[in-house]
Amino acid sequence: MKMIVARDYEELSKKAADKIVQVIENKPNAVLGLATGSTPVGMYKQLVAYNKDKLVDFSYVTTFNLDEYLGIPAEHPQSYQYFMKDNLFNHINIDQSKTHVPNGMAEDIELECKTYDEMIRAHGGIDIQVLGIGNNGHIGFNEPDDELIVGTHVTSLTQDTIKANARFFDSMDEVPTKAITMGLGDIMKAKEIILIASGEAKADIISKLLAGKIDTQVPASLLQVHPNVTVIVDEVAAKLIK
Repeated sequence: MKMIVARDYEELSKKAADKIVQVIENKPNAVLGLATGSTPVGMYKQLVAYNKDKLVDFSYVTTFNLDEYLGIPAEHPQSYQYFMKDNLFNHINIDQSKTHVPNGMAEDIELECKTYDEMIRAHGGIDIQVLGIGNNGHIGFNEPDDELIVGTHVTSLTQDTIKANARFFDSMDEVPTKAITMGLGDIMKAKEIILIASGEAKADIISKLLAGKIDTQVPASLLQVHPNVTVIVDEVAAKLIK
C-alpha cells in the first residue's frame, strides 16, 4: 500500500486525477470504477478541465459506479446517477451508454446485482477503482459487520452513514436507509485502487486503515492485502498516521 500526503484538498484532487489520466493514456478503453460523495468532486473537476484542454480522451472509456441508493430514481437530485452526470459525465466526451450505475429502482433487485457483476466481468474487470472512505471505515456501502459480502448486493446503511448523508437531504426522514453496492470481492478484483480522503474528520479512520490489521468492522482494512493500492490524503487527514 502506497501513501501520498498532499498539501491540501486541491493538490489531493489533482494527484488523484493524474492517476486516472495515466491509466487512460496506457489503455484508452480503460474501465474505471468511480465513487460519489464530496471527496471526489475536486478530482472530477480536474478531469473535466483536463478533457477540455484535450489532455485526456474519454471517448473509449467505460465506467462502473460503486453504488446507488435503493428506491431513488435516476433523475432524483440526490441519486448517484444524477451526481455523476452533474459532476462528470455531462462535461466530458464520454459515451454515456458506457457509463453504469446500479439501478436503485429495479423491479428485481437480486437480478440487478447479479447482472451488474456480470457486466463488470464481461468488460474484463476494473482497471482502476476510485474509493472514498466513510468515518466508520465503509468503502462503497460495505458497512462494518461481522461478515462482508463478495458481490454486488443490497445493504442496510448504518445510523452513522445515514447521519453523514443527511446533509444532502431536506430532513433525516428523507435519507434512504438501503443501497445497492459493489461487494468487497468486486472492489478487490480491480487491477489498481486509489483511496482518497480529506479533512480532520477522516484522520482517525485513516490511522485505523493503516494499523496493520484486517477487521470486518473496518471494511477498508481489507485493502491492505491488495497488491496495488495508493492512499492519497491531505495533511490534515494524515495527522494521526504514525
